[in-house]
Amino acid sequence: MTQTIYPGEVFTNTADFDSGIRQLLPRYDEMLEAVTTCVPSNCQTVIDLGCGTGELSLKILQHCPEAQVLAVDYSPRMVEFARAKVTGAGYSDRWHAIYGDFGDLATPTQDKHTIQSTQACVSSLAIHHLSDEMKLTLFQWIASILEPGGCFWNVDPVLPETPQLAEVYKTVREKWAAQQGTTLEAVRAKIGTSQPQGHSGQDRLATLEAHLEMLKSAGFDAIAVPWKYYGFAIFGGYVGRR
Repeated sequence: MTQTIYPGEVFTNTADFDSGIRQLLPRYDEMLEAVTTCVPSNCQTVIDLGCGTGELSLKILQHCPEAQVLAVDYSPRMVEFARAKVTGAGYSDRWHAIYGDFGDLATPTQDKHTIQSTQACVSSLAIHHLSDEMKLTLFQWIASILEPGGCFWNVDPVLPETPQLAEVYKTVREKWAAQQGTTLEAVRAKIGTSQPQGHSGQDRLATLEAHLEMLKSAGFDAIAVPWKYYGFAIFGGYVGRR
């Protein structure tokens, strides 16, 4: 029987995530390192949206020695897996988690979790599960809670601009899996069947250009794409930077 999972949990067995995602996605560690590098090391408050198994949180905690990291995820099993990992690394006093759906956080009607401000916000492989309308709403909310000069960086898959590029991106991923000693088919055999949960659903990719337009509309300035590798990109910007 196929286990139903939340969008973003990816693998039926949470313990398969850290190894499986590195086989499934080219240069996974490099993309997380690039997001982390874009966050000033003197940040004292960072929000990790869609923390998953805590891999990006760990990098932020190591990179920003004074930072308190607030991790947000709607998956109880992901949060608990991340909590055990962060605690084992000795960062439990600087990492705090809340269960939250992006849409509930970003819409004015929510009253369960109130986040007032932060110096930086990051996200990895989570926001692409939202509709374009909700992506924009989330970006607007992030812009509203960032302190002046604060930054937001997100890494996500982006929609190929042409069918030819879609084939290129597929080939790159197949070659990457082969280099890891497996195949995409073998890795995908461990993936569960996801059903819509809250505001998230199956992959709802947008082009990189569309994301940048959303960020501009949401009020970000100095918008940038500091890293891109075929079908994956880091994009974001600053609010009120002087």
